[in-house]
Amino acid sequence: MDSFFTKDFSDKKTLEKYSSAFTLSDMEIFIFPELFYPLILADIMSPELWRWRDDPWFIDIEKKSFIVKTNRIKQYIIQNYVFNLDLSTWGLTSKSTEIGRFSDFFDMDMLKQSNALFGYEGDKYYFDIDIRKHFGLDKYDSDIIPYWKTETVEAMGAFRYKENFRTGAGECVSLSALYAAAMFVVGRIPLEKIFLIATPLHSQNFIIEKDGLITNNRRIVTKNMWYNGTSLSERARRAMENEKVTIVSHISGYIHTLYEEATIDRNAYILFSKKLREFLVTDLTSLIFINFLRFKSKYKNLFQYRCDCSGTVRYVSLEKMFEYEHTSKFNVSTETRGSLVKEIEGDDFHLSPIQWKIMLNDIEAILDKHSDKSLKEIENEFIKKTGTEYEEVIREMFIELNDFIFTDPKIPDPEKNFLYTDRLEITNENSREDIIDLITSKQEDSETARLALYVFRDMDKIDWQPFIKASIERNPVSFGDLNEKNNYEVYSLLKQLPDESIYEGNRLALPDEVWNFRRGDGIEKALLLADFLLHKDRSSTIAIEIEHKKVLLTAGSHEFHFTSRKNLEKSIKIKGIEYKIC
Repeated sequence: MDSFFTKDFSDKKTLEKYSSAFTLSDMEIFIFPELFYPLILADIMSPELWRWRDDPWFIDIEKKSFIVKTNRIKQYIIQNYVFNLDLSTWGLTSKSTEIGRFSDFFDMDMLKQSNALFGYEGDKYYFDIDIRKHFGLDKYDSDIIPYWKTETVEAMGAFRYKENFRTGAGECVSLSALYAAAMFVVGRIPLEKIFLIATPLHSQNFIIEKDGLITNNRRIVTKNMWYNGTSLSERARRAMENEKVTIVSHISGYIHTLYEEATIDRNAYILFSKKLREFLVTDLTSLIFINFLRFKSKYKNLFQYRCDCSGTVRYVSLEKMFEYEHTSKFNVSTETRGSLVKEIEGDDFHLSPIQWKIMLNDIEAILDKHSDKSLKEIENEFIKKTGTEYEEVIREMFIELNDFIFTDPKIPDPEKNFLYTDRLEITNENSREDIIDLITSKQEDSETARLALYVFRDMDKIDWQPFIKASIERNPVSFGDLNEKNNYEVYSLLKQLPDESIYEGNRLALPDEVWNFRRGDGIEKALLLADFLLHKDRSSTIAIEIEHKKVLLTAGSHEFHFTSRKNLEKSIKIKGIEYKIC
């Protein structure tokens, strides 16, 4: 058998898909949802991730509870990676360019209904935040959009070489993929329990364990945390409350809001939908009500609290109690409220009830007494107790309270045509080598396995044509930075960079990865120089000969020599958009 499964790339859609496996922009994953899970598999195959198991921070983690495992992984990610979504890291493209790539096989009007950068406003939310200004795009022509490429774990770790970074970094899709892979490799959570959720501007994971758990950028959110009313839970709730879920991805496949066919296991998706909906609803209790008032601060000034202080009845405004939370280890919840009250200064108390404020004690008594009643019934009890002068604001408050305790996720409709696909049986008993062997052996029958090898960049096992296409067409940062220099100035700069790839073995970095992280193998440097030369002159003919350690780039009568530490042999000829690889 050949070292890789030979794929026919004469079809434009197929070539774009496999080429997108290297750049993995948000746009590309939206168009090709089958690329989403191969990113997780590529991280799972990475030796860098498996080295986490040897870190003292994770000693005996397999013996710990689910919550301890997830908190350990969360803390490790927080310490070693920052969230990064600037416009300069991977550069800019344009709507017209992306439409040109995809319009032959994707309805662009449908894209505008689901992608924020192409016109989707996500209900009122995106109007309010002014989406282009929010991301710093307002300084550019409205046609300009960011690439926002998703990073592999190697590229995330390599940010430590980049100026102004001390740790690794990644955007939200990169972080969600890293979390999913780490939960499996380090936390030993079965892949069947991990679901990736993509919205137009965000990516999260939902893990079916206990009451459920959501990963949100570098953080994790349990069901209790979802309803605790803190700024962290507020940020975590944004995407689920305001955005349409476009993709749900799983080891069994994916479902996409716009595609009629889904490859995810139907029963797995039904279970996911059920568990997610259970996670997003809770009962109204005294604790949840306090958390709601913390979350929606405009209502907290309606209330006061009556307490017994050294035998004297005193009153304190609820907003004052919330102020004390900021500097105390105690909070307003009933479990620690007494300790919080003891920290309140005497002159913040009132000896008589505060005029025009509702007594929180009475409200909590209603919640305790009517816990089995509907929200509407409890609302009426509130109004009965507080009087008609509060009716309007109470009814307004209950509308928002309903939204707080119940979120209806806008997930893809399950009425799809579910297709059977060859499933990868990867278990927690598998070693890294077992997983690589399994994925390699399945590449002919499973597109997920095949795409995983492309995302993993195992150049021994894949066709180079999509990689060359991605390198030349979608790496604008290096060319932009080097634009004013001549060929030999660029060659000299590249020779000065460390001959060190961010990828181990016979895996290759893209030109912008080389330039961003200021290091690269000779093959990678040659491709960056080829990218530069072709951007300078699209009619150029570039030849690259790779023979183990020797790399020779020829452009006309000019020769440029590099040294490789990879064990690869290849002959590449590039002219404009035509590539010939032997």
